[in-house]
Amino acid sequence: MNQNKKIKFGVIGAGKIGTFHTRTLSKMPEVELIGVSDVDMLRAQTLAWNYNAVAYNNYEDLFPQVDALVVAVPTEHHAEIAVKAMNRGIHCLVEKPIADSIYNARKIMEAAEKNGVVMQVGHVERFNPAVVEAVKHIKNPMYINMERMGPYDPRVSSIGVTLDLMIHDLDILLSIVNSPIDSIESIGASVLSKHDDISQSRVKFKNGVIADLTASRITFERLRRMRIYQDGEYISVDYISSRIKIYRKKNDPPKTLKDIDIINPKIEKKEPIKEELYHMIDCIKNSKNPIPSGEKGLNALKLALEITDKIKRYDLPRNPDVVEKSKMFEQINDTFKAVKVIAEEKLKQKGIDR
Repeated sequence: MNQNKKIKFGVIGAGKIGTFHTRTLSKMPEVELIGVSDVDMLRAQTLAWNYNAVAYNNYEDLFPQVDALVVAVPTEHHAEIAVKAMNRGIHCLVEKPIADSIYNARKIMEAAEKNGVVMQVGHVERFNPAVVEAVKHIKNPMYINMERMGPYDPRVSSIGVTLDLMIHDLDILLSIVNSPIDSIESIGASVLSKHDDISQSRVKFKNGVIADLTASRITFERLRRMRIYQDGEYISVDYISSRIKIYRKKNDPPKTLKDIDIINPKIEKKEPIKEELYHMIDCIKNSKNPIPSGEKGLNALKLALEITDKIKRYDLPRNPDVVEKSKMFEQINDTFKAVKVIAEEKLKQKGIDR
């Protein structure tokens, strides 16, 4: 492809994520934003007007006019739209999760391979500057703790919090631990929706690494963080502020806090969604394979679906007596408290404030 040629982009889905992509694409000099499509024509029209594009009610009307598409519709429609687009030779960024089932994820991957187009999965946290920097320092992790919490958002009530939020951390976890999974333990509850609104899992890998993951969409505080414990070192990553702190021992064993270095790597401020789109453009122009590939998206989906399946076995009943529901909440709350206490105790033993 001509390196100087602008890539013609369209966005399918004018919801929250589609709006982020539309706004970002409209400001990129390498892109010509063609149009926005949504089943709600008024919503598509409003978004298109704001960013000097054309609104479409039928997404297939975009196909003859674009080189690439962002598919940001509800997950159950990913396969239908992406496969049709890729069969027309159009490159696709498919928002996470890649699909609603392993079968549909494979259909998307097969269409991309058959048509020789770029298919990137929208695991945008891969492009968070704090995550990019943290990966440089992760060597031999022993224990990983990942938390992703926030308030309820009705727009994603069609899927559970594991597939909506935790899947980001599952993707990152699988990218930094190079080992098969040994076992998975999960618990969760559907509180406000028909799906899991709170989810906690412990993933054990065959190489001995243990990871605890928590996702909640019934928490008022918005929190996104990862903590990695490895030999002689503790790494704290805040996704929201894009900050990293590294605590590294200088002497073995440390006798005072002076025996521990506190390192704050300098992180260049970048917009993850813009970096994600630039990565896709680079892959299109230079025939590269995207980092969040279909295979990576499928692996994260498989793990998320397995966790969801385990949660269903212990999910709160929808209409039982209040006593049983209260007991389950107490168990979940105790589990969260236990994880927090263990992690903080480890830090206290090293004289480190979290």
